[in-house]
Amino acid sequence: MKRRIALLAGAGLSLATASMAHAQSTVQTGKERVVIQVSTPEQRLWNQAFNYLANLREVYGDGNVELEIVALGLGIGALQLESTQGPRVAEALQAGVHVSACEISMRRQKLKREDMLPSIGFVPAGLGQIIKRQREGWAYISG
Repeated sequence: MKRRIALLAGAGLSLATASMAHAQSTVQTGKERVVIQVSTPEQRLWNQAFNYLANLREVYGDGNVELEIVALGLGIGALQLESTQGPRVAEALQAGVHVSACEISMRRQKLKREDMLPSIGFVPAGLGQIIKRQREGWAYISG
């Protein structure tokens, strides 16, 4: 019985903490903030991530949501110069979405910044960026 009460109290505390972090994040910026992870080169999953961006802008309004895509692992292939996703990446960037490539993944795949699409951002570690964003109260979606 005591164990159940302790578990329920812990779950309640976790929920309250998450709610407070989300509320704090939204209050600080006045915007919903969402980070999307893409770690696969599959075109359908990239298309899904781009559709999420459009849906979120529609739901919250363009000026009311801050969006970021973090590409890591094999997902950074879509951010290379010859990528068929280039036009959609350019559209996202033009709409104010932050699009970042993981530099660890780039090093492992022997890619340099010159190999990547113009205007994208770079983060030292994709997973580190996602963890940072979550600590800042951003919602997380795995694409």
